[in-house]
Amino acid sequence: MTGQLYVVATPIGNLQDITLRALEVLKGVDAVAAEDTRHSQGLLAHYGIRKPLLALHEHNERQASNKVLAQLQAGQNIALITDAGTPGISDPGAILVEQAHAAGIRVVPVPGPSAVVTALSAAGLLNGRFLFHGFLPSKAGARRTELEALQEQSANLVFYEAPHRVVETVADMAQLLGERTLVIARELTKTFETIQRLPLRDASAWLEVDSNRQRGEFVLIVSGAVAAREDALSSATLKILQLLLAELPVKQASKLAAEITGEKKNRLYEAALRLRN
Repeated sequence: MTGQLYVVATPIGNLQDITLRALEVLKGVDAVAAEDTRHSQGLLAHYGIRKPLLALHEHNERQASNKVLAQLQAGQNIALITDAGTPGISDPGAILVEQAHAAGIRVVPVPGPSAVVTALSAAGLLNGRFLFHGFLPSKAGARRTELEALQEQSANLVFYEAPHRVVETVADMAQLLGERTLVIARELTKTFETIQRLPLRDASAWLEVDSNRQRGEFVLIVSGAVAAREDALSSATLKILQLLLAELPVKQASKLAAEITGEKKNRLYEAALRLRN
């Protein structure tokens, strides 16, 4: 009999966010594969859990995954955790999970904290679709190339960013993505948690006013291209469009609204589709 691999989400800041099921799993497994064994030892000790810890991080992931896989095949149950949040989401773990599936080992997700979902839940962006991009490249040229490729993406864009790059990243976003809404979520669930929603064009100034705003781990959420174009329409234009949509099909309403307001018909058509949906 082979063991089972438990993919366990752990707190992103506040230790009380761990789930009861996660604690039961961590108490019951034979060993824990952790991104940083010293960090994870503190979490386990906080809840009185003593387990052998196996280091599995970005620098040894493939080699360590092979060792963990051998233990699973020998019948041991292993929990996979990272320093914070859900394994495999811009954190190590995907290689081990892939190998476990290939070997016919049962993979059991134990859901819980995730910085992506935590930030989105407090963002207040009405477009329900999002694209999680993770970390952008650290080099300016590559970062700008990736942002350019996302310019027409209609879903909200979600990024992780490190404190020493957040100012330059936000500046590149403002230049390449145009008029958007940005939600800056930093130090989520921690003492200095900040969730700031503002126009993307104003974000660099907001960060630079106080150096403390540049500290911590960041989730950056940029509203999608369709929402951005709609946001740029005046409230009066949107009101006219809404009134026309109450009586007319989308195509006719957007055409008539364009004649009344002078806005481009294609732009109003996109906004009309969004309002109708």
